[in-house]
Amino acid sequence: MDPEKNHEINIKQSEDRFRENLLPSLSVNTVLFSYHQERLNVLLLKFGDTGYFMLPGGFIRRDEDVDEAALRNLKELTALENIYLEQFYVAGNAERSTDPVVVEFLKKQGYEKISSWLSQRNVSICYLALVNEKKVKPELNVQFISRYLWADVTNLPPLLFDHTTIIEKALSRLQSDMDQKLLSNNLLNEPFTMSDLQKLYEAVFQKKFTRSNFQRKMLKRDILARVGKKYEGRAHKAPYLYRFKKVKAS
Repeated sequence: MDPEKNHEINIKQSEDRFRENLLPSLSVNTVLFSYHQERLNVLLLKFGDTGYFMLPGGFIRRDEDVDEAALRNLKELTALENIYLEQFYVAGNAERSTDPVVVEFLKKQGYEKISSWLSQRNVSICYLALVNEKKVKPELNVQFISRYLWADVTNLPPLLFDHTTIIEKALSRLQSDMDQKLLSNNLLNEPFTMSDLQKLYEAVFQKKFTRSNFQRKMLKRDILARVGKKYEGRAHKAPYLYRFKKVKAS
C-alpha cells in the first residue's frame, strides 16, 4: 500500500477511536511532585518537537470513572501504578481552551478532526501525588511525547495550556497540608536530621527559615520521633536523628 495512503488510514482510525471512546471537553491532569537533591521537582512531558512541556494527563473514556481515568493516564505515560492521587482542583475557567501550539502541531501532523475537537472549551479535573522520582519510568513511546523532565518548581520551562496555574494550585495545596503529607509520604529517607527536614520545607515553601525557630515549631507539632544521633567522627556536636510518627488510624 502507498505509504501516504496508509498514513491517511491510520489518522482516520485514530480520529474515529478518539471521538468514539472519549468524553468531549473533559480531561484529567496530575501534578507529580518529588524531592531530590534539595529541590522540589515536578514531572513534565515534552509535547513533540514544539519546545513546550505539559503535565501528565489525558481524556476520560466513556465507560470509566474519573479517578480511574487519572490512574490510567498516569500509568500509560509514566508506568506508575498503585499510587494515591488526591483530587485538589478543577480547571474550568470559561475562557479555557486548548493551546494554539497544540492545535497547529496536530494540524501539521494531519489530525484535523482531533485538532478541531480539542479546540473546544475543556474542563480538567486535577490530581496531586508525591512520588520518588527514581521509581518513575515515563513511557517515551507514547504518541506526541518526545521526552520527560523533572523540573525545579522555581525554574519551569515553557508550559502548554494553563499548566503553570495548575502547578501553582498544587503547590499551594501541598503547603497548606504539609505536615500530613509528610506523615503519609516518603519524601525524606529515614532517619533524617532536623537540617534535612528544614531543607525540605524550604524547598516546598520557597523561602528560608531560621534554624532555631524551625526546630522549635517542628517539635511542637508532634509529628517527629527522635531515634538517636548522627555520629560522623567529627568534633562538632552530633545532630539528632528523627523519623515521622506513624499515621494514626481514623
